[in-house]
Amino acid sequence: MIHWSLALTILFNATIIDEESTLHEWAGYVALGLVVVRLIWGLIGSQHARLSAFPPNPVAALRHLFTSSKGDKAVHLSHNPLGALMVYNIWLTVLILGVTGYMMGTVPFFGVEWVEEAHEATFNWLVVSIVLHVAGVIVDTWRSGVSLIRAMIDGRKRIPEDG
Repeated sequence: MIHWSLALTILFNATIIDEESTLHEWAGYVALGLVVVRLIWGLIGSQHARLSAFPPNPVAALRHLFTSSKGDKAVHLSHNPLGALMVYNIWLTVLILGVTGYMMGTVPFFGVEWVEEAHEATFNWLVVSIVLHVAGVIVDTWRSGVSLIRAMIDGRKRIPEDG
């Protein structure tokens, strides 16, 4: 639920909502709030939703990328190591967007060029990250045989019998 709410909030804020509007600010606050709620859920939620189930580990991510390219079809009950890095990247990026967006609306930082540039650069990084995230979901679904999109909708991974 949080995943798709965040995705829709970002999509609407980036494509439909006027960036100069109050609605843009509020959508940004909603996105920020969704990430904060997800981080809290990562501390108190179900076993596979906990942050401890998918800690950020660049070495494990590279190992996963290498073994996957060699045909390994291992399935992870939570995020795979590469997916974990992407999740933390997206959360951090949304947090930075929220902070820089908030700063742009305060008296000390209103019209300050570096804050606006940081906000814009962070948004551009978010777009790149989302494209890579979607590509990763498609590739990992193909590689593992596990419908990750379905798992993102209902929260349950269906592991193939031979996996």
